[in-house]
Amino acid sequence: MLDDADKPTVEEAHTAAVQGLFLKFQPAIRSYILSIIPDFSLADDVVQETFLVVTRKSAGFELGTSFTAWVKTIARFKALEAIRAGRNRFETLSLEVIEALGTEQGEFRGDGDERLALLSACIGELAPQARRSIEFRYRGDHLPPEIASLMGCTVQSVNVTLSRARAFLRECVMRKLSAPAP
Repeated sequence: MLDDADKPTVEEAHTAAVQGLFLKFQPAIRSYILSIIPDFSLADDVVQETFLVVTRKSAGFELGTSFTAWVKTIARFKALEAIRAGRNRFETLSLEVIEALGTEQGEFRGDGDERLALLSACIGELAPQARRSIEFRYRGDHLPPEIASLMGCTVQSVNVTLSRARAFLRECVMRKLSAPAP
């Protein structure tokens, strides 16, 4: 039996609920940040910084209102901070486009976990060279010239392989999503 000292306070329970929403939508939040900053490593840093702000400001979020709008605003500001600090290695979108992304009212999709599971299954269906290219690009965060060097082929070959692999993965996930449940 829990005594009163072990029970979470109302504030702690509220913070935990807000953190739970963040974790539920983390893949979508990361994708949103990647739409602003196309650098996986930096985007992951911004996701972490966004989580810290969400936790710190959780008392200001009213459960039942639009978590998406609230967290997108925080994520956009954190991404802009990273861009202004010069921490990005890639060209980024213009500030006008970033602001437009922030005003889009769409909610995050709740089926991110299912899509990730399907994507994982589809990656397993790729030809070995395509799978290695995808893993070097998205797990290793290597650019095509680096991948070409690692795989002993041309940059053009890597670009073609990645393009075809992405098209296959997109088609595969969509096919699996539309298939009737067993």
